[in-house]
Amino acid sequence: MTAQRAVIVDSGGANLASLRFAIERLGIDAIVTDSPAELRSATHVILPGVGSAASAMQRLKDRRLDRELPQLTQPVLGICLGMQLLFEHSAEGDTKTLGIIPGSVRRIVASTGRPVPHMGWNRVHALDGDALFAGLEAESYMYFVHSFAADLSAATTASVDYGTPISAAVRVRNFRGVQFHPERSAASGARLLANFLELPSCC
Repeated sequence: MTAQRAVIVDSGGANLASLRFAIERLGIDAIVTDSPAELRSATHVILPGVGSAASAMQRLKDRRLDRELPQLTQPVLGICLGMQLLFEHSAEGDTKTLGIIPGSVRRIVASTGRPVPHMGWNRVHALDGDALFAGLEAESYMYFVHSFAADLSAATTASVDYGTPISAAVRVRNFRGVQFHPERSAASGARLLANFLELPSCC
């Protein structure tokens, strides 16, 4: 493992402890912080998220992280709501988000056999051989809990079928996002986190 200073953004979510433990199991002592200086000095930054887009964005704004995060040049990984915040807009509360990835996040439409939230294990289909999915099966199972989603776009690196294909993972420059929870996705999720932490900190 080559990462030396992994930072988890303190977004106020309930999954911070489980995410930190998942990273520690990989041999990395990650810190949880909302300090802009700590983010700038990190080799790898993880933006988790649980709750609403509006409250998460307000928390980032209160700490001026809405300005800091888009300027980071090291690898950044948004998880679940953290991925959605990378986009320009969320339909949840008609919220302006970080604007790193073009496009909007919409509410999933419920249908027979497909309740909202989308909760549980589902197959993720990696589309373009992104290093995040190195060593994983072409359609690995990952664990999802979400009511909003991003449609497929030029930024999509993996998809999941929930009535229609939606983005399970995205990438723009050094920013990546996954809609699922790798910290709750057993061995496949652990491998994905390890892959992220092994990305060169320069790109």
